[in-house]
Amino acid sequence: MREEQSLDSGSSRMEESSVRTVLEKLCQELNMDEQTATEAMQNFTAIWATHTLEGDVVHWLACSLYAACRKGSTPTVGKGLMEGNCVSLTRILRTSKLSLIQFFSKMRKWADMSNLSQNFRLRLKQLERNFEVSMVIFRKFELIFVDMFQNPQGEEPPRKSRTRKHRHGMRLPCHITDVFKFCWTLFVYAKGNFCMIGDDLVNSYHLLLCCLDLVFGNALLCSNRKELINPSFKGLPAAYHADGRAAPQRPPCVLERLCELHDGLVVEAKGIKQHYFKPYIQKLFEKQILKGNEEHLTELLDPQNFIENNKALNKEYEEYVLTVGDFDERVFLGADADEEIGTPRKIVRDSSSCQKNVEKPASLLPSTPLTGHAYLKENKVLGTPISLATQSVSRLQSMVAGLRTAPSENLMQIFKGNSQPETGYQS
Repeated sequence: MREEQSLDSGSSRMEESSVRTVLEKLCQELNMDEQTATEAMQNFTAIWATHTLEGDVVHWLACSLYAACRKGSTPTVGKGLMEGNCVSLTRILRTSKLSLIQFFSKMRKWADMSNLSQNFRLRLKQLERNFEVSMVIFRKFELIFVDMFQNPQGEEPPRKSRTRKHRHGMRLPCHITDVFKFCWTLFVYAKGNFCMIGDDLVNSYHLLLCCLDLVFGNALLCSNRKELINPSFKGLPAAYHADGRAAPQRPPCVLERLCELHDGLVVEAKGIKQHYFKPYIQKLFEKQILKGNEEHLTELLDPQNFIENNKALNKEYEEYVLTVGDFDERVFLGADADEEIGTPRKIVRDSSSCQKNVEKPASLLPSTPLTGHAYLKENKVLGTPISLATQSVSRLQSMVAGLRTAPSENLMQIFKGNSQPETGYQS
């Protein structure tokens, strides 16, 4: 059945004219180049003539535009050609009012109908996997952040008033909402620079814990730490008082405590911090993307540095999104995040009630004499995707514990042909 926006099925010219008008309007809003728009229209017309496209015609045009955008290349200064045309997927989806979940569903069908290359399909699959990982990670991020910091829900940073003090350089301390967004942006930007982490749930989760550890250590050293830190956080150092007056001289490391509280693997988390995250943050300091104390990686949230750090980080991430052509993972931070992602509306609840619900047994069946359920063990909640994944890695680590990272002498002799295996089939 044709879309409601299309005209009578017998008037093919009028239909094509209407579709072309919609595409032109879409391309104008996206500032799309003429070559990409022409290719998208040709591909859409060919599919339109041979297939029945259900739903909003704009959504299918968005799929055609995305495929055309990724086929092209754009010249860059000193770097040859860059794949894509610098139009991000997020902009295409927002302009066409298409959610991410709907996009992946329609894009898979579009790839089949237009017979797109296997390489394009693999990239689309990886993009979808990356989105799924990010969606799970963000839900975990919200819970952990509220455990460590003040709740940013419903809190808005105060509007900057142009008083004489502000005109002379006086700056307000960072607000908890800004810290929340800064921490997530730092995570997605760091994750994007490690290709082996982006679509891996366990590694991404441990990278998130490293980001939270860094931001928490910086928050403890801020003058307004009382407005940032959750005094009930179990990982607070002993020198810190609930009134927020005392602060440590150097930022404490709460990574191990975070792993204990939130299903992390200490060895994995410390490995990512030491070999990936810390060197990467140091590189951001060297490039002047982040400003502060380069030796201790502190003062990121101080009033004299935070505004510049936040702007620079967002600018770098926006350039990354444009050059890679990936979706902007800051979409989770927006007020319309549920609508843009395509997930149901969130029910706002505090973390304590959520934790209680997680700890409840899953079995809700009545234990009546007729059913005999009283004699059966209750089914416990197995856990979240992250806890299940980390448990699998932990079991694997316990299986190989004590083993050497090299072949045994007996195995080496077998490979060399100097001896026969002690057990096995003999003719």
